[in-house]
Amino acid sequence: MKFKSDVEAVDALAAKFKELKEEIAKVIVGQEEAVDLVLSSIFADGHSLLVGVPGLAKTLLVHTIADVLELSFNRIQFTPDLMPSDIVGSEILDETRNFKFLKGPIFSNIVLADEINRTPPKTQAALLEAMQERSVTINGIKNELPKPFFVLATQNPIEQEGTYPLPEAQLDRFMFNIILDYPSYEEELQVVKSTTSNIKAKAKEILSAEDILIFQNLVRKIPITDNVLEYAVKLVGKTRPGRATTPDIVNNYVAWGAGPRAAQYLVLGAKCHAALRGKYSPDIEDVKAIAIPVLRHRLSKNYKAEAESVSIEKIIQTLL
Repeated sequence: MKFKSDVEAVDALAAKFKELKEEIAKVIVGQEEAVDLVLSSIFADGHSLLVGVPGLAKTLLVHTIADVLELSFNRIQFTPDLMPSDIVGSEILDETRNFKFLKGPIFSNIVLADEINRTPPKTQAALLEAMQERSVTINGIKNELPKPFFVLATQNPIEQEGTYPLPEAQLDRFMFNIILDYPSYEEELQVVKSTTSNIKAKAKEILSAEDILIFQNLVRKIPITDNVLEYAVKLVGKTRPGRATTPDIVNNYVAWGAGPRAAQYLVLGAKCHAALRGKYSPDIEDVKAIAIPVLRHRLSKNYKAEAESVSIEKIIQTLL
């Protein structure tokens, strides 16, 4: 894809986004917000955590997105006995008695980490370097991962027996925490109708890996005014208890707030949110639109919030 100007490129991105959504809708019924956010995180070069009860098409959603984006895709089912080498790969002795590195499933454009909280911290940590550095180090040798590279992890919020909650450092690596909700009556009717017949919907490829890299670069180039940048940084600052500018709701109910990465993702997310809707620069409304999925997993409630059933979402809404 070649563009004469960045304005033309933003127009093309908005058009492709619309096309992608139409194509995904052939397979995925409803879940519009989740589709928007996953595509946004891809164009902003971030990872996403999908949280929802079983049967809400989390895996199918990721699979369909990999199909429309013409990207290589691997699914890793996280289990208590999964080892780090099962993710990144391992060295074996070949016929010539030399060590040869066998790549693991992480060497893929889109990696679906299914039920990421089912595996012990040691294996969860194997994902950390890959997510942050976009590379894997084996015996001191750095192996670059393919570009673009995304981890889309799923988590089941109900069944918490025998699970290992993700450490804060790992949660912070995810750009968005996306909550998938139950479908409406009409959507569920459509799902049941389409999945119990012999007609199989298939999404066609819309964008290649090269196109995505061009659009990722474009999103970073989008200009942002100082007042929007300051709004994003101040919003993150307000989530930290015990400061002069901190509102009462945060001092009363939050144990600790979001770090600087939250502000980075708010700005990147706002740029992407604006571009996907054909705007050439983000405004404060774009920051507000993605604030909840960016901050949701970065604030920790205290015991008072638990006792009074105050949700993280309510705290963020109040800040907005």
